[in-house]
Amino acid sequence: MTDSQPGLFSTEATDARTAVPMPDLPESWQQALSGEFAKPYFQQLMAFVDEQRAAGPVFPAPEDVFTALQLTPLDEVKVLILGQDPYHGVGQAQGLAFSVRPGVRVPPSLQNIYKELRDDVGFSAPRHGDLRSWARQGVLLLNAVLTVRQAEANSHAGKGWETFTDAVIKAVNAKPERVVFVLWGAYARKKAKLITGTQHVILESAHPSPLSVTKFMGTKPFSQVNAALSDAGRDPVEWQVPMQAEA
Repeated sequence: MTDSQPGLFSTEATDARTAVPMPDLPESWQQALSGEFAKPYFQQLMAFVDEQRAAGPVFPAPEDVFTALQLTPLDEVKVLILGQDPYHGVGQAQGLAFSVRPGVRVPPSLQNIYKELRDDVGFSAPRHGDLRSWARQGVLLLNAVLTVRQAEANSHAGKGWETFTDAVIKAVNAKPERVVFVLWGAYARKKAKLITGTQHVILESAHPSPLSVTKFMGTKPFSQVNAALSDAGRDPVEWQVPMQAEA
């Protein structure tokens, strides 16, 4: 880790079992994931990411790697939408699956999500792709891999992130109240085996990417999410994002 490149961790929160500082996360995530931070794979993963940053651009920025967990504490999660890995274009990734930074062109997959939202729940598409308003309502926008090299999709796959994010999924699965898991595409659907709680609901369909969008459109996942939450006495999600992106 260089002086010019901030690291992934808070310098204030450190696990006594390891010299590697713990990520700066809400208390509910710290409690659920503290065991992961102490494991050799996680320390090796952090060393790998630091080495990659020293060699060239890696996205998202260090302070955004754990944004999904920071904006959506475990005790507030009511929906989990699973992506694969971050957008790999300059300035796109902000640490939330399918979401992009304000001022960045809305990517094709998110454009298709907006179209389905329009048809499903009467959504009006903004000109930005910032989904932080969902995250603050308890929608965990989790990628299975949390970092990527510039212009190289899946370049950090198989390095340990999947072990960590599987632990995140298992922690959500352990919640006693209903959570709706949204799994789009073959990659995400493989994670269904981690979801064993009978109180939960799993919604599976094709991925919203241009390659499979014809099978995604018309699946109405957003109204189904809210119906499942309402059936369990939980507040539905306000899917309409602000027309103006946050600062």
